[in-house]
Amino acid sequence: MDTYLETERLVLRRFTAGDAELLVALDSDPEVMRYITGEPTPRDEIEQKVLPEILAQYATHPDLGTFAAHEKSSGKFLGWFGLKPTGEAGTVDVGYRLNRSAWGQGYATEGTRALIDKAFGELGMARVIADTMAVNTKSRRVMVKSGLRFVRVFHEHFDDPLPGTEYGEVEYALDRGTWAAAALR
Repeated sequence: MDTYLETERLVLRRFTAGDAELLVALDSDPEVMRYITGEPTPRDEIEQKVLPEILAQYATHPDLGTFAAHEKSSGKFLGWFGLKPTGEAGTVDVGYRLNRSAWGQGYATEGTRALIDKAFGELGMARVIADTMAVNTKSRRVMVKSGLRFVRVFHEHFDDPLPGTEYGEVEYALDRGTWAAAALR
């Protein structure tokens, strides 16, 4: 296993070409996809687009990407965490998608905090950002618990908007100086 990061309860590893079934199962739950696309991701899209893009990103950005998350004690696949490049130098985007069975157990916060610490401590990033739909209160809570701070509400155009789109998207962020000051406490 190509381990990227370990926390107290999680192991994050690079995805492999053989992991399509894990992503299909994750993206098949309408509740998991509620604030993303509102519907399951078709198998052929995962096999022909999603997974190949994940694998290609490891080559173009070796320290970043989307990583399979497993429960350390059981090895059970929980979902994924991502630390992805943005169009802004020194800034990465943190995110996650977890199986419903992993919700409410602190995994999202644990994994997000670990990725933020890696971004600043090991990778030398200047800023970490995250975004979600304004109505996605659970993810917004994870962002706050992870140390990210509210930045703004913004609106994007969607051809087929999800319920709640009219309230906009929200951005949260943390800069290196704020992270370092909090780490010293």
